Amino acid sequence: MFSVVPPRNSLLVAALSLLLSRWSCTCLSVPDIPHIATYFGTKTRYEEVNPHLLRDAVSVNKSVLKPPIGERCSPVHLTAVIRHGSRYPTVKNIHRIQKLSELVRTEASRGSGGSGGWLQDIQNRWENWFTEDMDGQLVMKGREDLRQLALRLSSLFPSLLSEENLRRISLRSSSKHRCVSSVEAFQEGLWKRPDVEYLHQVDDELMRFFEHCRGYVEGVEKNRTALQEVEKFKHGDEMEAVRRMIADRLGLPHHLLTVDLVEAAFFLCSYELSIKSVHSPWCFLFDQHDAKVLEYKADLKQYWMRSHGHMISGLSSCPLFHHVFRTLDKAGRPRRSTDAPPEPASILVGHAETLLPLLSLLGLYKDKTPPTANNYHAQHGRSFRTSLIVPYAANLLFVLYDCQRGPRLQLLINESPVRFPGLEEDAPLYRDVRATYRHLLDGCDFHRECEGRAAGRGPNTEL
Repeated sequence: MFSVVPPRNSLLVAALSLLLSRWSCTCLSVPDIPHIATYFGTKTRYEEVNPHLLRDAVSVNKSVLKPPIGERCSPVHLTAVIRHGSRYPTVKNIHRIQKLSELVRTEASRGSGGSGGWLQDIQNRWENWFTEDMDGQLVMKGREDLRQLALRLSSLFPSLLSEENLRRISLRSSSKHRCVSSVEAFQEGLWKRPDVEYLHQVDDELMRFFEHCRGYVEGVEKNRTALQEVEKFKHGDEMEAVRRMIADRLGLPHHLLTVDLVEAAFFLCSYELSIKSVHSPWCFLFDQHDAKVLEYKADLKQYWMRSHGHMISGLSSCPLFHHVFRTLDKAGRPRRSTDAPPEPASILVGHAETLLPLLSLLGLYKDKTPPTANNYHAQHGRSFRTSLIVPYAANLLFVLYDCQRGPRLQLLINESPVRFPGLEEDAPLYRDVRATYRHLLDGCDFHRECEGRAAGRGPNTEL
């Protein structure tokens, strides 16, 4: 358990950020947003999923809570699985950005292909400001993401996240600094002040379960054939056409611009938007078609590495799945008047790699036809779009209600209602949700799935 009072100089920064969070709701105009902002996959801002937050960062729509009309219900527990907020690029991407910047500076034809001066901006005025010490750390905007989410959830669930309940809330985080910083910022939002005594646990077995599952590490992460669809698409016709077009627009010889460097330019647009809220000149390199192709490549990787592509990816999240349902079971248990009230909320902060396997295990975002290297044009209407599912600060909310007919459970993803597969109500009876997942509640044994026979760790044949 952490119990830390932040240093005095950080209190001033946090206080200013909290004030900015509140002032943001009075903003009358939305800043200029790149036309490709909704296609950045896991590097997408949360505001692209919920655009109303650009005008009012702490606004809530209470109509998203959907217990049955005519049945008296009140929320008794919230479990929230949350991704960290906006962050700097990792060292690998910083190196690619450095290489791209140097290539354009030394090899690009001056004034080639650009319109409106954006190419001249890249060549003459844009300077690479990324440094290796940034390496995936949470940025100030990322802290605001989590503070504002906490403020919105406090407004949505005032009886659960009231000040008198805050010390009874369970908070857990991945050990990665961007997650620890995120759970700290979330607590600042809950308490509505910066001088917070942080009360959270670091729990990698729960929030970074994928590192502890040998079947996943050996069968997917270190298996070259597991991502063969990604490699095929990377060297296929759609990606090759985009690569050559971007080289032409930059005035670069085709052979010098790799697919990795095209992605670096694409994500430069996303980083400057999510970190600095600026419309980067790099954004003008890409049209919507280019962005869709690059998003699809990123989605292929997440699908085949973290989601439905391989059964073990979802099964690796068994510890988190069981933790969520044990918490819900305890909160929904009948109580005598003398019993202590249930834990009002459980806040679990992790990564896109934490949420995607759990969503897969729950049977969500599973399209009838899996995405492959060869069916890009048939996948434009797919539900598996990581830009919309796991942007920065993505959240999976389990809301347990006490109702006249018994406990009910509602699922919200990124603050919007989503139905459990096979159930027709927004907030079905909790016993019906448990029946839907009975096979996992009675099974989904982490040791057996992760240490068992290799045959159980192969591609998902139930696509």
